[in-house]
Amino acid sequence: MATQPAHLVHGMGTAMESPTWPAITADEAEAVLARFPAAGRMTGLHWHSPRPFSAATLAHTTGGTFLVKRHHRSVRSLEGLVEEHAFIAHLAGKGVSVPEVMTTSDGATAVESGAWSYELHREAPGADLYRDSLSWTPFASYAHAHAAGVALEKLHEATRSFTAPARRPQPLVASFTILPAADPLVAAEAYVTARPALAAFLASRPWRHELGHLFEALGQGLAPLLAEQPTLWTHNDWHPSNLLWASDGSVRTVFDFGLADRTCAVHDIATAIERTAVRWLDLGQGTDDIADPKAALALLAGYATVTPLGHADVAAVVHLLPLVHLEFALSEIDYFTAVVEDPASAELAWDGYLIGHAEWFLSDPGLGFLRAIEAGAGPR
Repeated sequence: MATQPAHLVHGMGTAMESPTWPAITADEAEAVLARFPAAGRMTGLHWHSPRPFSAATLAHTTGGTFLVKRHHRSVRSLEGLVEEHAFIAHLAGKGVSVPEVMTTSDGATAVESGAWSYELHREAPGADLYRDSLSWTPFASYAHAHAAGVALEKLHEATRSFTAPARRPQPLVASFTILPAADPLVAAEAYVTARPALAAFLASRPWRHELGHLFEALGQGLAPLLAEQPTLWTHNDWHPSNLLWASDGSVRTVFDFGLADRTCAVHDIATAIERTAVRWLDLGQGTDDIADPKAALALLAGYATVTPLGHADVAAVVHLLPLVHLEFALSEIDYFTAVVEDPASAELAWDGYLIGHAEWFLSDPGLGFLRAIEAGAGPR
């Protein structure tokens, strides 16, 4: 009998790694499905997700195909999942194609068992063209980037009437408390103080000096620009593998709202560009010319076909880009120190992803990328 290949997940770099969270077993999935009456009886499992921060599998049942997703309760409690599910339900009510969140017989959208929290989503329409792609993977074409921009604006239009407050503090959420602050270093100190494991990790590092340098070099004038932007709930992880695609190249379905929180539209746009138009995994591999301004401009052009972007919007996107990853990087470090005790990944998240990526924008290629966006995306 052939041996099944070991389940591997995306690492912090380009290599696949053994998972932090074990793959969901058939017995485990069957027990979860039994708590959601509409799911039907399980007939088999198909595919395990390579994403590293949770475990997920597609389950075939007599009621269809469903994504079973499991989180450690210290990462996503029931309360944390309900925040996401309320946002998804609002988007569905506004006509955005999102996965259907299944409910138990008493109307709950998430359940717990031991150390785990579970959620169940019906398989959504669209082709999962980027299913196995790493984070920071570019779109396969500028047409896809343009289509993603169109879809992002439509999502923002739908979410403007969602009035939920910002999410409670929890790991792996792209919150928005530091960059909008008049004194971002003071705001960063408050963020760190509220997370003891993160504070302990940073205690031996000159982190205030490093962040202060970045805010001085890259953050000048950012807070006033952000003050002009209305707050709204945003996706905050807009990359190709969180989108399902129609046969005509448009976005059919949006999914994975784990990083969603109340930020602002330009934050979501800047995040989308940061995720898809800069090949971060190539940084330091022989060239620092790793950005594709045409991809960024295609996404912005798609967005602007629905809602034109003014000078202040473009300026805010350009000013945000070098630092937009900052708060999520801190959240990753909190996860790697408070939840899974992975100091090597925490160091990479700080030195490489937070400091290193921001500093790249001070290089000639980074500055050229920002100038190209500013010149190409302004109102005509």
